[in-house]
Amino acid sequence: MSEVTQVLDAIRQGDPHSAEQLLPLVYAELRKLAAQRMAHEAPGQTLQATALVHEAYLRLLGAEKAQHWDNRAHFFAAAAEAMRRILIEDARRKSRMKRGGDRQRVDLEHVDAVSLAAPDEVLLIDEALTRLEAHDPQAAQLVRLRYYAGLSVEEAAEMAGIARSSAYEHWSYARAWLHCELHGK
Repeated sequence: MSEVTQVLDAIRQGDPHSAEQLLPLVYAELRKLAAQRMAHEAPGQTLQATALVHEAYLRLLGAEKAQHWDNRAHFFAAAAEAMRRILIEDARRKSRMKRGGDRQRVDLEHVDAVSLAAPDEVLLIDEALTRLEAHDPQAAQLVRLRYYAGLSVEEAAEMAGIARSSAYEHWSYARAWLHCELHGK
């Protein structure tokens, strides 16, 4: 009888400390199972394998009514099913209209919020930048330094006299804000 099966037997018999012993024994295998599940998910998935393992484990051992597993294989089959259900619930939650189900996820690191391709866009960008300045002057200054002076975030932070971490926060905000303003979302 494997150590996992012995711990599962102890859980079934009501030993309150046996659940604590189970996670270290099965964590690596659950993590591998979760990583395999996540590999089949669509790109842009926000749920990570580690979070999936933890949520599945809580569902398996944190349930109000005690669950019983005959052996190690039975436990891992139940864990796989719990992970499947979590992924389905997550997908359903994300597809709801109130959660933006009709919108595409955009990685803001790879989106040019300000693209100077056409002259009429330059005017739109300038208007959006003026509105951004009313909300966040430092973010607007970073945009100007980045796009019109061609500086990196670090260089723009130095020129603006702000901390690098603050510059990254302002830059992320500015990109998202301008993207929404320019694309009407």
